[in-house]
Amino acid sequence: MEKTDKKTLEEIIRVDHAGERGAIKIYEGQLLALKTFKQDEDLKIEIEKMKEHEKEHFEYFNNEIKKRNIKPTKLLPVWDILGVTLGFGTAMLGKKAAMLCTASVEEVIDGHYKSQTNKLKEDEKTLKDKIIKFREDELHHKDIAYDKGATKEGLYGLMDKIIKTSSKIAIVISEKI
Repeated sequence: MEKTDKKTLEEIIRVDHAGERGAIKIYEGQLLALKTFKQDEDLKIEIEKMKEHEKEHFEYFNNEIKKRNIKPTKLLPVWDILGVTLGFGTAMLGKKAAMLCTASVEEVIDGHYKSQTNKLKEDEKTLKDKIIKFREDELHHKDIAYDKGATKEGLYGLMDKIIKTSSKIAIVISEKI
């Protein structure tokens, strides 16, 4: 049976752990804005549902980190602050910006998770199946975001590029450090 390279496996679990936690922090920031300054009950309910999926994903990777004795990224505290800030800021800009944030991040994660499933060998079938399931959840979040008003028109196109580039940079750093 072909085995997954140990370094590759550690990078996959480390970055997915950080990414799912980051998603939770983005949603926490958005909910903070929605509970204090912006009143949009419908959006709040959708974000809370998506956050619950992210919690399920995070708990899986948190258990994998512990079980496999993999060190999480050293930048978790930084990602926490940046995630809450991104979430809060996009929610303060309004529903379109908040939903674009979700769509942009999920579009990056779609490719990221797909790439990971190609790197995992037969010895990691359970992990691969989980990542496939989580990718489907993330694609569903992306669809919800577009249904709820995400757009890339005008300045939102620039915001999309900034969020995607930042997400890709965080992925590369979290895999290694």
